[in-house]
Amino acid sequence: MGLTDSEREAIRNKVIEVLKTVYDPEIPVNVYDLGLIYDVDVDEEGRVNIQMTLTAPGCPIAGMVLASAELAIKENMPEAREVHVGLVWDPPWTPLRITPEGREALKKLLGYDLVEEWMKATSPSR
Repeated sequence: MGLTDSEREAIRNKVIEVLKTVYDPEIPVNVYDLGLIYDVDVDEEGRVNIQMTLTAPGCPIAGMVLASAELAIKENMPEAREVHVGLVWDPPWTPLRITPEGREALKKLLGYDLVEEWMKATSPSR
């Protein structure tokens, strides 16, 4: 017999908390709050499948970021039977994917609202 929906949801929530401890080495905000995590799925057997992206397709540290996310889950979640982190590029990442927490962290770091500035720069009225 597999996991119940509530057990799967509890594992999913814990995966998200673990992902919040994984940082992009170039941006001091965690991968979840940067909006790099597109999907976290936990199946009936407790296998975790994560779809994530990066801020740019040519990122030279792509493998390292994905491996860090996978390792963090494996080390902190014995209840996760298997862990797979897949890299996806569609849809492309934009600053609109940043969570409110990530947006505040970047605002403190940069001194301005990155999302607001990006929206101004990409507005069709320009």
